[in-house]
Amino acid sequence: MGELGFEPRIVALCCHYCAYAAADLAGALRLQYPDTIHVVKIPCTGDLDVRDVLDAFESGADGVMIAGCMEGDCHYQTGNVRARKRVDRTRQVLAEAGVGGERIRMYHLSSAMGARWAEVAREMDAHIRQLGPSPLRATARRPSVET
Repeated sequence: MGELGFEPRIVALCCHYCAYAAADLAGALRLQYPDTIHVVKIPCTGDLDVRDVLDAFESGADGVMIAGCMEGDCHYQTGNVRARKRVDRTRQVLAEAGVGGERIRMYHLSSAMGARWAEVAREMDAHIRQLGPSPLRATARRPSVET
């Protein structure tokens, strides 16, 4: 399955209050996690738009991780519950499109879980390495650079 020399591109959409803070804490503590993880701060995973996930894949991501607050502890009350439903729907869309629903995962973290952030980042990296490159990678559109 995995491809020799393959360096995955993984987009991590992280809620501002918890998961992004956990990633920041991991960095402050100098915990090691793969540089294949590209962290993007979003206000709340409840604001997750399926199109944003699909855009990440169309732009060359091999995997997407959604990281939000602990279940039942969302700063926007039920944002992470809504996100879980969207992630499940997105898995179905990715499977039907031939990309693979297993390329997206959701994690729940508190802001104090820097070590857990590093652990799930390593886990996601290993998972995507095992899957190999996304089928969309070869045809991925890249953002244009204006000169």
